[in-house]
Amino acid sequence: MINRRKLLKSTASISAVAASTVSFPAILRAQAAPIKIGLMAPLTGVLAAGGKELVEGFELWWERNGREIAGRKIEITVEDDASNPDTALQKARRLVEQTNVHFLVGNIVANTGLAVANYVKGNGVPYFIPVIAADDLTQRNRIPNVLRIAGYTGSQMTRPLADWSLKNGYKKVATVSQDYAYGHEMCGGFAQTFTEGGGQIVQQFWHPLNTADFSPYLGQLQGLGVDAIFGMETGADASRFLQQYANFGLKGKIPLISAMNVADQSVIRTLGDEPMDVVSCAMFCEGAQDEATKTFVGEYEKRYQKLPSVFGTTHFSGAMWLTQAITKIGGKVEDREALLKAVREVELKGSPLGPIVKLDPYGHPVYNVFIRKVAKREDGKKWNVPIATYPDVGQFWKYDPETYMKQPSYSRTFQGIKS
Repeated sequence: MINRRKLLKSTASISAVAASTVSFPAILRAQAAPIKIGLMAPLTGVLAAGGKELVEGFELWWERNGREIAGRKIEITVEDDASNPDTALQKARRLVEQTNVHFLVGNIVANTGLAVANYVKGNGVPYFIPVIAADDLTQRNRIPNVLRIAGYTGSQMTRPLADWSLKNGYKKVATVSQDYAYGHEMCGGFAQTFTEGGGQIVQQFWHPLNTADFSPYLGQLQGLGVDAIFGMETGADASRFLQQYANFGLKGKIPLISAMNVADQSVIRTLGDEPMDVVSCAMFCEGAQDEATKTFVGEYEKRYQKLPSVFGTTHFSGAMWLTQAITKIGGKVEDREALLKAVREVELKGSPLGPIVKLDPYGHPVYNVFIRKVAKREDGKKWNVPIATYPDVGQFWKYDPETYMKQPSYSRTFQGIKS
């Protein structure tokens, strides 16, 4: 805290200070310490491209707004978590205990997010997760100082897709997915909603991360007699899956419906001019024509020469969310309880995530969810355009939260499938 008497006895004379047109509170604000933010992202390894876009989206918001809130400068320290939980924990400790950040933001992979969440559980540091999608972080194992601003759970987005699939005549579906928690949750949300609505999951295929050859799975999918195939892939796996799906002659023969990552910009922009027949689900649709989305997409494309992915979009929106909360408390981020309370109370408007986004009582956003299809823009670039909208979709869909959380977490062996 600045001592007023010492300030007046500085090299500037009392009369000079008195004559100044700058008020004393303004001097205090100008000399206030910066707000320090620790941003973690995988900048090396298989998810480096997504990590880079995470940083890009976060930085774009602060560039737009002069890197200042409530008279305090914004100071962002970026650390590479390398998609490794041990590295993420080490970097989180460095940011908190050495850099003295006021709060943490970021990470992509669930195991890194869980490592950081367990760390902040013990010290109370606010941790905001716009991408980490592990269901239980805002369900069975929720932590009061871990909030999923501008984020989503794995099972949240695929439930509307299951409902849309049933309404469009798909009765029998097979799933193919990466074999880890995020894949289990994406498939589980789809499978439970689809089978409870009268559909049938004919078979589920699981494969390891970084699979080079999908032919063992695609060969079996051809002969199952399904109405559609649900795919859950991320990163390079998604690119390879889409290419091999077409090479096997399945494109145009068996409809492909997918989790949001399969048709994310980080994937589809890598696949050249080849037309794609993919329907997916997400709370963001870069081809939507509302003003907030058009403005954000235009700014992002101008700044980085590419259309935004989910990683850039959520962190841009997360920065917007934090700005609104920090402004409300006058920049006093040292008061962690006040900051967390303000973040919980935000009703985010004018973001690319929809007209109004707010948290449920468990610290998770409620969204309008788009059913999207990949199309070509006028300039030939591929992007997602909306074909249906589901309003106010929360992480519990249409279930009572406490009843829902009595069922097991989704896993390879529990998919919520109703026989």
